Amino acid sequence: MLWACFHFPTLPLHAVFGAQATQALPCALYEGPRQRPLIVYANETAQARGVRPGLVLATARALCAELDARQREPDAERQSLHLLATWAYRFSGEVSRGEPDTLWLEIGASLTLFNGWPTLQRQLQAELQTLGYGAYRLGVAPVAAAARVLALSHEQIALRQHSTMLTALNQAPLALSGLPAPAIAQLHGMGFRSLRDLFTLPRVELTRRIGPAGVRHLDVLRGQATETLALYQPPNRFSRRIELDALVDSWQPLLFPLRRLVNELSLYLQVRDSGVQRFTLRLEHEGAAATQIPVGLVSVQREAPALYEFSRGRLERAEIGAEVNAIALIADDLPPFRPGHRDLFEPVRSEGLDWPALSERLRSRLGDDALQGLACVADHRPERAWRFTPLSTQASGKEKKRPPGNPETAATTLPLQTPAAARPLWLLTQPIPLRQPLAQVLAGPERIESGWWDGADARRDYYIVRCANGQRAWAFLPAGEHSGWMLHGWFA
Repeated sequence: MLWACFHFPTLPLHAVFGAQATQALPCALYEGPRQRPLIVYANETAQARGVRPGLVLATARALCAELDARQREPDAERQSLHLLATWAYRFSGEVSRGEPDTLWLEIGASLTLFNGWPTLQRQLQAELQTLGYGAYRLGVAPVAAAARVLALSHEQIALRQHSTMLTALNQAPLALSGLPAPAIAQLHGMGFRSLRDLFTLPRVELTRRIGPAGVRHLDVLRGQATETLALYQPPNRFSRRIELDALVDSWQPLLFPLRRLVNELSLYLQVRDSGVQRFTLRLEHEGAAATQIPVGLVSVQREAPALYEFSRGRLERAEIGAEVNAIALIADDLPPFRPGHRDLFEPVRSEGLDWPALSERLRSRLGDDALQGLACVADHRPERAWRFTPLSTQASGKEKKRPPGNPETAATTLPLQTPAAARPLWLLTQPIPLRQPLAQVLAGPERIESGWWDGADARRDYYIVRCANGQRAWAFLPAGEHSGWMLHGWFA
């Protein structure tokens, strides 16, 4: 086996500050009692101005007046590490997390797939940079615990042989060995400084100093004892929440956290080889019930730009009744994603949107009811032989449940079919008297007699006629009557 260990020293800062953690602005995290909070993390800019872990918050602000200090958020750190584990699952089936800032993945079985370690390393580095976690330490070794020690001791190091791993471990500082802090302090008092000093001690003497648990940890580092790691498995649902720095009362400030949520959802879907067709945006308020914004898509999607566009359209149209302090995205229904088939020789297409993407954009911008399809209804009367249907229902290609009553009024959401007889493209909602004088009867009659069950009985003889101006019309005469021609449609 070959383990790659990623140590993210700025992950707690990134979980709270985001991209600001690596910028030129000084920022730090504090925790501890309210009367005397202590600095626990500080970025490079803050450290350059004297802000160090262990300082009292008041002292740190006295040293750096523009310091942005916030309380540490362990929940946000766990969510960030969870996101990184989801990302790493794309490259290995064995991923493990070490809170608060360490991630392991077994890469020995993936080297052939990714054309060797140098190629895989470049891809890992590029994607971590895109995710915003470009500051990390990397260690590669046959033992996961040893990989972590090497990652802490070096910027980036990869040792695939067991012998070279042991040589590097001998030079590692004792403070980075992973032993408990009290044991390290005691060993420092005895004059020990590196792991080589411990490896040369007799086992009985070493056990007396650091205990059986400490000795077993050293055996694990050298590969002489079985190593046990809790492996990560992607959950069956996606749920992510971002707490806002300040209260907002409009949708524009929510776009930045929304984009971050959608990007994480897209990454999660790619790892699971799934898509999403329905999810919910939840806007949380102080002292009020959360606002639920359902997002339903016609087809299964998983690309971040498309999901963001649809979510933004729904957010713009939502009524935000109170100030928002947090936004969350929840997706429970995750169907398999089946990408569309493409031609072997893909034709060159002009810039534009295909129909699924265009329909989704229109629905998100204008609302679900603004875009509808046509469905056939089992009725011989032309004005009642069709109806509007929701686009999502029509796209599914499934027959809608028949309503109770006469079976001839049932509707199906199959694409609208043209009957065997000729029908006009433009059908009037209700027939009107034909004002144009007739020049010729082209076809007919066609008898339509239906509707006795609902009180709207229709008995008509339909003809295709040509008017004096040359236009073809679809008109009828009431059966058995001569009250005049009634226009029902125009042919193109």
